[in-house]
Amino acid sequence: MGNGLACMPGKEKKTNNRSRRNPTSGLGSWRKRGVLEEDELLHRQALAMARQHLSQRFEGSMSRRVDGSMSRRVGGGGNGSVSSRRHNLPDSVKQTIILENLETKKVVLVHGEGFGAWCWYKTMSMLDEAGLEPVSLDLTGSGIDTTDPNSVKTLEEYSKPLVNYLNALGDGEKVILVGHSCGGASISYAMEKLPNKISKAVFLTATMVSDGQRPFDVFSGELASADVFLQESQFLVYGNGKDKPATGLVFDKQQIKALYFNQTPPKDIALATVSMRPIPLAPIMEKLSLTSENYGSVRRFYIQTLEDYMLSPDVQEKLVRESSPHGVFKIKGGDHCPFFSKPQALHKILVEIAQM
Repeated sequence: MGNGLACMPGKEKKTNNRSRRNPTSGLGSWRKRGVLEEDELLHRQALAMARQHLSQRFEGSMSRRVDGSMSRRVGGGGNGSVSSRRHNLPDSVKQTIILENLETKKVVLVHGEGFGAWCWYKTMSMLDEAGLEPVSLDLTGSGIDTTDPNSVKTLEEYSKPLVNYLNALGDGEKVILVGHSCGGASISYAMEKLPNKISKAVFLTATMVSDGQRPFDVFSGELASADVFLQESQFLVYGNGKDKPATGLVFDKQQIKALYFNQTPPKDIALATVSMRPIPLAPIMEKLSLTSENYGSVRRFYIQTLEDYMLSPDVQEKLVRESSPHGVFKIKGGDHCPFFSKPQALHKILVEIAQM
């Protein structure tokens, strides 16, 4: 079933970091202290979790607060019925969450290219504390899965841990799928194969592709056409030799920081830098076959991030226009990895979607 990550409760630790100062202007000192203390708590927990993850056990829980700096619009699958609202809650205001109208409590978090189950550590902890049941999986050749990324030749092979997990669910049991970035292709593949196992699907600044489209096509406006990219890109890996087709993709540290983490805290950047792996190329170059009977039967939601340099807001808007999801949410100040840069806002949206 692949390597999975399930959040288990642990003891909450307190920390006092009042000597540090947040340079952000316009915030009260009480709010600065709250944010800094929570950040320090999160990162201490992250280091402990990272060590556990390397030994193939990743568990823990921590107290977090809800950041509601986001907007949403929800319609009936793109029929023009749209409402919007904006929430602005201070990070230090703790919210009591009452879960209602839940079809399922299970939330399966699917990482994007180069990442692994480890990247969801904040989201895992907050969803668990809210009363949901989060699970995060390592796709093939990712995280602590031992498969060589250069050997992954199809989207089916890449997504196998997710499909295996869904197949193992009990009769009538469903989950909410959340796919980040190119993880959108994996959850799309799962929606086509096992729509009866999926309550709803959430695309987090992700490749929400159409039938016959490749995940890479979503990025082609930002990078280059697939043909040009495969001929000229300096980021390609040739695992089978230079005389054979490229097998993987690797960005250097500065490019990763600029494209993925332009709003991410430094400690999370450091965690990602030592944890990210080469990206299997074949799965993102494969055209998906999606039908209205299967893929189209699952309700879809899209979460946009407005400071995203990897998948620009314009590209995200284009995906929404072309695919007409049931609901669209926007995270202000979020980069391509809002599970790092805006974890509270992401958490609040996921909890809201779970109840829709």
